[in-house]
Amino acid sequence: MALSLKIIIGSTRPGRVGPTIAKWVEEVARQDSRFDIELVDLADLKLPLLDEATHPVMQKYEHDHTRRWASIIGSADAYIFVTPEYNYFAPAALVNAIQTLLKEWGYKAAGVVSYGGISGGLRSAQALRQLLGNVNVHALPQVVPVPSFPQFIGEDGVFRGNEAMTTGLTGQLDELYKWASALSTLRTEQEAAQKAA
Repeated sequence: MALSLKIIIGSTRPGRVGPTIAKWVEEVARQDSRFDIELVDLADLKLPLLDEATHPVMQKYEHDHTRRWASIIGSADAYIFVTPEYNYFAPAALVNAIQTLLKEWGYKAAGVVSYGGISGGLRSAQALRQLLGNVNVHALPQVVPVPSFPQFIGEDGVFRGNEAMTTGLTGQLDELYKWASALSTLRTEQEAAQKAA
């Protein structure tokens, strides 16, 4: 059975290139039959800044947008975050989206595709990986950086990753499958223990 992989576009800014790069990530990922792929755009969800009165550990969500987000995240086995670097950090919209939930993230695996200038967004990726670890996600060390990203976007507006990027992404997918499969077993055991308690 295929694992559920959500590819999350982490920027909501007007004029962003996140969707363009995420489409390339999706194309590469769809060549891997081990995953059931869904592209998720944070801009479509319009999550306000932490507007739930109850701590997310309680999972008592008052708002439809939170329940929808919780359903998307809760149904996944793994994630790939496509993120730019804003002021040497991950976008505030992405940080907010992660902090909106807690239990839904637990015992899942995540990869990061980062983009930016000469650093390829690696500082953003590092900050994001730490935040993901804090919500009990295994964030892979195998980040796929996209440095100087405009050079990979053609006149047709399509992003085309080079060979190194594609190799890095296929390697990341391999690692995601290994970790997501192992963590799926752990989640199943944990759920059984909770029901028995």
